Amino acid sequence: MKDSNCIFCKLANGEIPANSIYEDETFRVILDAAPASRGHALILPKEHYADLYEIEEETVGLAMKLAKKLAIQMTRILQCDGFNLVQNNGEVAGQTVFHFHLHLIPRYKNMKNDDILTWSHETFTDDEMKEICNEIAKGLR
Repeated sequence: MKDSNCIFCKLANGEIPANSIYEDETFRVILDAAPASRGHALILPKEHYADLYEIEEETVGLAMKLAKKLAIQMTRILQCDGFNLVQNNGEVAGQTVFHFHLHLIPRYKNMKNDDILTWSHETFTDDEMKEICNEIAKGLR
């Protein structure tokens, strides 16, 4: 299903022109219009899913396989020094467009945006860590 009000649905389905680097029946991959680095791209499903919580497991698995293929190709062609895969879910996590998308961000030594994906570390006691593990694992059993 597509959302007629979603700009990423329109981009993914070719209704809005974009710098497309790959397309198949499930995805379109375009260069990000506001890139963090040279070659920053987005994997966009052609169907509408707001986020990771909504996307079908099979489709998200295909997105990760495609991300690996593209990361290898982009690293070789762009000669980047590293690579980030970024996928945000929810406004508090930095999601600004509510259509599942996966960022492919080539990283270069001495790049301008060298602070991408940094955060301060929190500290938890051993007991707190065990409690967190137990709570999460309980729902997976």
